[in-house]
Parts: sequence; structure tokens; C-alpha cells
Amino acid sequence: MTVRPLARRRIGAAGIGSMLAIALAAMTVTLAACDAGSQTAGAKSDGSGNAQVSADVNTNANGNANANTNAGVGTQASASLDSTSTAASSVKVAAHEAGQTRAQVYESVRQMTALGKQLFFDASLSGSGKLACASCHSPDHGFSPANSLSVQLGGNDMHRTGMRAAPTLKYLQSVPAFAEHYHESDDEGDESVDAGPTGGLTWDGRVDRGSDQARIPLLSSFEMGSTPAKVTAAVKAAPYAAVFRTAFGAHIFDSDEATFNAVLQALETFEQAPEIFYPYTSKYDAYLAGKTQLTKAELHGLEVFNDEKKGNCASCHISQRTMDGAPPQFSDFGLIAIGVPRNRALQVNRDPHFYDLGACGPERTDLKGRAEFCGIFRTPTLRNVALKKSFFHNGIYHSLDQAVRFYAQRDTNPEKFYPVVKGKVQKFDDLPQRYWTNLNTDPPFDRKPGDKPVLDEAEIKDVVAFLNTLTDGYKAGDKAGNQAAAN
Repeated sequence: MTVRPLARRRIGAAGIGSMLAIALAAMTVTLAACDAGSQTAGAKSDGSGNAQVSADVNTNANGNANANTNAGVGTQASASLDSTSTAASSVKVAAHEAGQTRAQVYESVRQMTALGKQLFFDASLSGSGKLACASCHSPDHGFSPANSLSVQLGGNDMHRTGMRAAPTLKYLQSVPAFAEHYHESDDEGDESVDAGPTGGLTWDGRVDRGSDQARIPLLSSFEMGSTPAKVTAAVKAAPYAAVFRTAFGAHIFDSDEATFNAVLQALETFEQAPEIFYPYTSKYDAYLAGKTQLTKAELHGLEVFNDEKKGNCASCHISQRTMDGAPPQFSDFGLIAIGVPRNRALQVNRDPHFYDLGACGPERTDLKGRAEFCGIFRTPTLRNVALKKSFFHNGIYHSLDQAVRFYAQRDTNPEKFYPVVKGKVQKFDDLPQRYWTNLNTDPPFDRKPGDKPVLDEAEIKDVVAFLNTLTDGYKAGDKAGNQAAAN
């Protein structure tokens, strides 16, 4: 069966995540305070300054963060107004039920965001004491790895590796919960269209909440390799321990599991901070708002990107605003099989019988044995993609040129990407043949050897030029800032 229909999907309302996140966090933090027997969740910091949240991440980032969520490029949509009202109402309800004022609830959220930031950069939470969340999710690189390793080093000895590249943590606020059959669409108008498997925050879509996503690397033996007990001990000994207790209650450290869950909650809240994780400050955002113009190469790259008979990239990586005016996410969040070559540099692939099959395992277990989900991985956003140094779920390629070239020439020149044994190309070498029916065959994957590649060299170059316009931190007229955004 084909798990991906031709119908284009568009997920919108990116700009509304901030208020919804605050409402959610407000409700959970007040409940946490009540459960811990404390009515002081809204109290001030102890004066250490640990509870202060700046508009950036204070890690020598490129200045990408902007205190104005949409950076003045006019990306507010009418939906955001409705959602803001809904979120504000939720905050009022949370405050009322917890016996707090609205100001106290917002103060609680502010404190939790600050705590989440400190936890994000704290390597002591890991089993080795050397690996923080930020080690694999660098603010300078769009919250993806700073190095070009296919997969990152971790574990208690910092020498273990997993099987997948670390994805970006930016622009996840609009990712829907995983669904086997997704029907929502902002532009189709016909929600009877089944868009197939969609959503989830990981490569295989197995978790829907930021807190659940944070749990995975913290406990993974080949990533941070920690335990709830180790995390609790680290937080107790941290400079922000008093602020943590203030935010979550005087008895929060009485239970390792309660402390661990509070850490996950704080990380989730930090990763929803709009000025840091979804600022919409790229050159393309400015272009959509009429604030700047694209170069000839960038504009041509956009045309090729959108052209259904050429790159057809926009069929999965939506490039247009939604019907309500929300900025594009550059992903429809669908899970798709494209036959990425086997990365033989990965230790796990030394076993010729091992395959990473995405949604049907081995990391995800609830869809095990269901062949229609084998080989599919979630489509990532292309925002800030030019800051990445490894591409696709297994980190097989290390430049945008290589990634775009794979799309353009996979079927016309497969020998460039797959092993050749005795003169025969071993195509789709990382997916058992019984699952090949899951492979996407929409353009540009509708050609055969001997056909002309869908993109020529100049078009590949121009698509890459366009993708460079998706980097946050663009400032019209600022040549230095524009160069940083382009790199």
C-alpha cells in the first residue's frame, strides 16, 4: 500500500503556540504546587537571578531570538487572536482553581521557563555528567547538533552511539499528536481526505508531548544515560535547587519520580518559549511580509521548490501561509518512506540483519508487526535547515547539496547513492524489499534510470540558495546579520 497520498496537507496556526503553551503550563504548574502542599508557586526568586528569563538563550547564539514572537513581519493571524482569548481564559480558570491570581500563574510559568532553560544546559543531569540537552541541540545551529557526526556520542562513557540523527527542537509547537489517519487541512477544504500517518515529536512519531520527548534522551543508555534518582540528585545539588523548590513545592524532592517529572515539565515549558523556539525571523518570513526581496537565485529556487513537476518539495514541506495567514511550517508532519541509503558508518548497521524501520520499530513498539508503517519517518521542518550538518534520520549526508541531489537523482542515477555489486545497483539497501510498497513515488520520485534528472545543476544550486533564506536571525539591511542567517 502507499502510505502517502498525493493530497497536499497544510498545518497552520504556528503563531498561536505561545499562549496555548502558557495556558497548559499554567494549569500544570499550579496543580504541581498544590500536590506538593505549597501555595507559594508564584513567589519571587530568592534573589539569585535564576528565575529571570531573557529574550535569548545566553549561549552566544546568533541573536536569532527576538522578544516579539513574529518579529514584526506581520505573521499574526486571526486564529491567534481566538487562541489567545482561549489561552487567557484557561489561565484564569487555572488561577481560580488553584487559589492564585492570574499574575501569580504567569509568574509561575515564567519561573518554570527559566528553570527549564537552566536544566537544558545542565550536563550534570546526565549519567556521565558531561552531556546536556544543549550538547546535541545547539542554539547556534537551530537547536540541532553543532558537529557533523551522523549520530551523537553519549552514554556513561561518552562513546556510545545510537541509530538516528538528533533532530531540531525548533518549530515543534504545531506538530499534531500522532494519528494513523490524519484528516485536518487548512487548504484542502475536504477533511474526508486521509493524509495517512501524521504527527508525533520524534522521527517515528511515538510521543506527542515535549515532556515525553525529553524523557527519551535522559533515560537512553546511548544518550544521556541517566535515571530519575540521578536527575534528582543533580537538581538538589544545583545552584537553582531553591528556585526549583519554590516553583514546584517544598516537598518536591521527597520523591525521585516527582522531581524527574517536574524536570520534564520545566524542559517542555522552556521549549515552548516563542522568542527562542519559533521566532519566525528568517529572510523568507520577511519576504512573505513584504519587508525584503529574494535574490534572483533564491526566487528561482523557491519556484523549483514549489513546482509540482520539478522539486515538488512543497507537497510535504509547505511553503505558503495558511488560509488564515499563519506562517508556513515547512512540514506537513507526515510520516513517509523515501528510501534513504543505509549509513554504514553507524555501529548498529554493522549487523547486516538490523534495520531501522521507523514507525514500526525498533525504537517504537506499538506499531510493531504492521508492515504498512515500516520504513516511514516524520517529515522534519526545513526552517533553519542550512544550519544543520547532517541530514535525514540516519545522518547519511552532510550538506544541503547532497540532500537535494538525492531527491533529484535517486531514481535516475541510483548508482550515486547506493552500493553497486557486480554491476547491479543495490537500491533501497536500508529497507527490506517486502516493504518497498511503502515507498513514495510522487515527483520527483517518479523517474527511472536513463531519464533526465528532475533538477539540473543550476536548479539544485538555486534550491539550496532558497533553503538558506529559512534561517532565523535575518535583519533587512544588515549585511552581517544576513550573512549569519545564510550560514
